[in-house]
Formats: sequence, C-alpha cells, structure tokens
Amino acid sequence: MKINIIKSNAKLNLALNITGKKKGLHKIESIIGFVDLHDVISIKQHNGKKHHISFNGKFSRNIGKKNTVQKLFQILDKQNLLNNKKFKVKIKKIIPQEAGLGGGSMNAASIFNYLIKKKFINPNYNKIRSICDLVGSDVILGIIESSCVLSSNGGIKKINDTPKYYATLVKPNFGCSTKKIYSAVQKYTKPKYINPKKKMFEAKYLINQQNALQAIAFKKYSKLKKIKVFLENINNPLFVRMTGSGSTIVAYYNSLKSCKLAKTKFKRKYKNYWCVTAKTI
Repeated sequence: MKINIIKSNAKLNLALNITGKKKGLHKIESIIGFVDLHDVISIKQHNGKKHHISFNGKFSRNIGKKNTVQKLFQILDKQNLLNNKKFKVKIKKIIPQEAGLGGGSMNAASIFNYLIKKKFINPNYNKIRSICDLVGSDVILGIIESSCVLSSNGGIKKINDTPKYYATLVKPNFGCSTKKIYSAVQKYTKPKYINPKKKMFEAKYLINQQNALQAIAFKKYSKLKKIKVFLENINNPLFVRMTGSGSTIVAYYNSLKSCKLAKTKFKRKYKNYWCVTAKTI
C-alpha cells in the first residue's frame, strides 16, 4: 500500500495570557502562528491486527508508548471510526520535546487531518473537536494549522494573510514540564482577545503583549532569562518571547539576513544549545 508523507509543523505562541481556571484546567487565550520547522510523518494502511507507531530522529529518545499519536488511534478505535483499518506510522522527530512548540500534539493533529482528508473517517466539527480535546488541549490548533487566535472561552478564529516573520528559535539542553509550569500560575488576567483581528499579528501589537508563563519559567530556570536577554541584544529583533510553557525562546525578525546572523552569533556563545531559523507560514 502507498506510503504518504505528512509535514507536521511546529506551533508558536506569539502571545499567551492565563484568564482563569475551570475543571482543573487553566483557561488561556493566545495568538498562535506556525513555522516551517516540521516533523516528517510517513503513514500507510497495512493488513496487520494492530497499529504500528514508531519514532526516529534526533528528538525521538524517551518517547514512550503512551504518546499523543497512540492516544489518537486508541480513541478512534474505541469509537469504531476506522472500521478496523490499521495503519503503520513512522515519525521523524525534528521538533524537540518539552520545548513549547507543540510537537507531539501537532503530530496527532496532522495524522487526524490526513485520515479526514483521505476519507478514512468523516466526522463533523463537533466530533473532531471532542476527539482533539480527548487527545490533548492544543491538538485542535493543529487541525486548523493556520494563524489563529484562541479565546479564553475555547473559541478559535482563523486569521488569513497575516504578516510573516523570520524566527530564531533557541532551546537549551533541558526542557520545561508543562504541568510544573502551569502548577505555579497564581495570577489571572482579564480576557483581551475577545474580538480577534488581523492587527493582532502585526509587530507593533505583538511587541506590547506577553507570555504569562514566561516569568514563571524564568524563575525556575534562570538560564532561560539569560537567553532572552542575549537575543534581545543582537541584531535588533522585533521582540523576543518564550513560546508555550517553554523552554524555547524565540526572536522575531522582518529580515532573513538578521535572523540568520542572530543564529550565528548565538551559536558562538552557546555551542551546545539547539538553535534553528524558521519562517512563519
């Protein structure tokens, strides 16, 4: 059977606020973009009795059997949506784990999208949303895989033709536990992204926003703050901000040349840290 190749892009929180808590989960609002940094997924239907899911690549270490992709297939099987069809999936991990880039969630979303587009399943939006929520809170964002605004009530507004940025992404040699970072949240803010608009993706708007989890991560990991300060002082970025719950710090630029030069300068000082350039899509 034919092998299909899927690109699973990394997600960036251009801005993020914590607006409250409901049923044990934090309510967030976020301005979200995607970059052309991606994991590579090969998938094909096979005649076995079970799904076969494997990971390879630089960041495949320590991915256990209980992962988002496995969870997705378990849910689809439990709800009898695949009509006993089984799949063989190989995922080359180019996006690091515990980086705030949504790698695992976007893997599940990309595969879910593939199954829908190839008509292996035909769920309506409510069913798609409910399955995504069962797999992980941000999986639904990968179904859209476009610039969007997540409101604190869970609504998602897709925004077309947003400004594009070049980004220098830096991750130190440690990750941030999403659970640990969120457990330290003590302050909430009033919702600001109630009426999503394209202007929210403009640099002059984003510069004045924040990632509410950044201060918490910096308190736990002082190295992250040092990375941010260093990036802010090379090549005049538009702004520098942590994405998600960390540990990736992102410097945004209008110029590809400035973006690449920032990477070069960063790598001279921090040789052992992961550092790549990417472009928003």
